[in-house]
Amino acid sequence: MFVDHVKVYVKGGDGGDGMVAFRREKYVPNGGPAGGDGGKGADVVFMVEEGLRTLMDFRYKRIFKADRGTHGMSANKHGAKASDLIIKVPPGTVVKDADTGETIADLVEHGQTAVIARGGRGGRGNSRFATPQNPAPELSEKGEPGFERNVILELKVLADAGLVGFPSVGKSTLLSVVSAAKPKIAEYHFTTIVPNLGMVETDDHRSFVMADLPGLIEGAHEGVGLGHQFLRHIERTRVIIHVIDMSGMEGRDPYEDYVTINEELKQYNMRLTERPQVIVANKMDMPDSEENLKKFREKLPEDAQIFPISALSRQGLSNLLFAVTDLLEVTPEFPMIEEVDEESDNAVLYKHEAQGDGFEITRDPDGSFVLSGYAIERLFKMTDFSREDSIRRFARQMRGMGIDDALRERGAENGDTVRLMEFEFEFMD
Repeated sequence: MFVDHVKVYVKGGDGGDGMVAFRREKYVPNGGPAGGDGGKGADVVFMVEEGLRTLMDFRYKRIFKADRGTHGMSANKHGAKASDLIIKVPPGTVVKDADTGETIADLVEHGQTAVIARGGRGGRGNSRFATPQNPAPELSEKGEPGFERNVILELKVLADAGLVGFPSVGKSTLLSVVSAAKPKIAEYHFTTIVPNLGMVETDDHRSFVMADLPGLIEGAHEGVGLGHQFLRHIERTRVIIHVIDMSGMEGRDPYEDYVTINEELKQYNMRLTERPQVIVANKMDMPDSEENLKKFREKLPEDAQIFPISALSRQGLSNLLFAVTDLLEVTPEFPMIEEVDEESDNAVLYKHEAQGDGFEITRDPDGSFVLSGYAIERLFKMTDFSREDSIRRFARQMRGMGIDDALRERGAENGDTVRLMEFEFEFMD
């Protein structure tokens, strides 16, 4: 089964907790704090594996959680960092944030990697909090939670040349006779519902990858027919082979077919019209094909290169393959569309945006105040509420963030309930 679009959940590993410990050894008076830091949580890393061709593996496993770091230990021993979770994906995989639609990474080359969810840092042990004023603190941090997100994986087939055209114009037949691929061929529309790849070798021993892509119809850029499932894959091809049924057996005009397909490519993405395009007049063994080809030529510019072939009887294939190979030699590899930093095809751009105030205050119907936001929730999760020193530190951090003043501005009074995640506090003014 060919799978080219999946949604998965990824979570970086939590950091290990810091430890509260003291040095107790014979002949060492006042040994002081000796709690170690926790280890960093593992990152979730996507890596390209050229042997993969589909996203089939993600059909059965859609939740990926990296390991957490080891907790800190006594004698100032730091916890171990967790090993990264490596997830292998096929070449041509685009990773997008499911909530924002932002492209996180575009993975095309074997061995290319991208960190999709970072692990949390380890919590600090009490050795880190020792000061001249407090030389023996009973204070430590819990590990930082790993970053979590839902991501969408889209596979765009990496092929040198892609066959486009209306259904039943002979694309699958052409692929089957010029390569060892065995696509499904039948006398009905949309026989091909997934891309098929084949390795083509010319008589002068040059080779390239050809893709037979699902048939395109009018309105495909709006999702009609196989719509975006088809157009997603054509973005990667370096040369477009436009196959036209010159026999007119389906009752359509070849020139209108040609114009319609190009208009769909243009409507989906204007840059697709910049790709080199080879026009293939197929089914030239049928009775009316010669006359239709003559009319077709008259409507195109004089310098337009058209290759009359019959995929079924294998006529005219050599000239077509030589022309495609020549074009590929002068066409850049893997042209990207809109999603990759122009400075480097392999660049992965991480955007770090300001979190604002780090918190948001809302009201529940029962009148209680609700605190939310990445920064305050992160601090809360990293606080050890079993120790008085940690509770006081969390209260100081909240005041430093301006939460106390913000609650007063919203009308909070002494004794009001304040909720943070699933916990409740009492506001003390």
